[in-house]
Amino acid sequence: MKRIFLFILTNILVLTTISIVVSVLGVGSYITESGLDLGTLLVFSAVVGFSGSFISLLMSRWMAKTMMNVRVLDPDGSLNSTERAIVEKVHRLARTAGITVMPEVGIYDSREVNAFATGPSKNRSLVAVSTGLLYEMDENAVDGVLGHEVAHVANGDMVTMTLLQGVVNTFVVFLARIAAWVASRFVKEEMAPIVHFIAVIVFQIAFSILGSLVVFAFSRHREYHADRGGADLVGKDKMIHALKMLKAYSNRVRTEDQASIATLKVSGKKGASLLFSTHPDLDDRIQRLEAK
Repeated sequence: MKRIFLFILTNILVLTTISIVVSVLGVGSYITESGLDLGTLLVFSAVVGFSGSFISLLMSRWMAKTMMNVRVLDPDGSLNSTERAIVEKVHRLARTAGITVMPEVGIYDSREVNAFATGPSKNRSLVAVSTGLLYEMDENAVDGVLGHEVAHVANGDMVTMTLLQGVVNTFVVFLARIAAWVASRFVKEEMAPIVHFIAVIVFQIAFSILGSLVVFAFSRHREYHADRGGADLVGKDKMIHALKMLKAYSNRVRTEDQASIATLKVSGKKGASLLFSTHPDLDDRIQRLEAK
């Protein structure tokens, strides 16, 4: 959940910033005396949309470190036994997965049982775990979680998500400007540019949130692949054990204030509410691995 949330949040912020800048500079004029030039608008939308998603990808590792206050572990530095074991596990799994440049490994303070992987490429990735995960999980479960996260890196999920986000962004920018142009037709001519500018930002943020549902659906699909990849790296039994420990932990701590736990999206959501989840139902993931 953390990996997807940070990427989408960064994307919305970057996309909005780019849109404000190009609007102020008057770049890519698509409004003519006869109305909208849809061809020019589509090209403009694609340039802005893919620029936003790729900038978000390049910033993903830095954003994760900053927002989560991740402490990166230096493999050659002074580490305690737990920290060194985590670094060695991640590097061993990365080599097994065929990754040539070892991921950065980090730990951040949080009571949540959580782990995530991010980064612009396989060779510039970060795998981070929470202190809560290290406290609550046994060694086999930690192996399963780390295998899952390394599988995300090996599968290139962040790059694939960036391409998908670029397509979503293109439609967001395109439709937001059409809606803003329509809205500006209902006000006095002298107010139209101001209304159009404000409406573009409002519609773009709203459509970005709706477009995130597509990204969420892709994320759920990729989680199954990461589960299978984790099972290949550490063994199916360890991967299933990790998911079952997460399920047991979530059942134990679920309260009104903490309805779900973020690691691998520990969730009991069913039906329509899954549309807003980045991960499939945990029971379904366990069943699929058991049937593998």
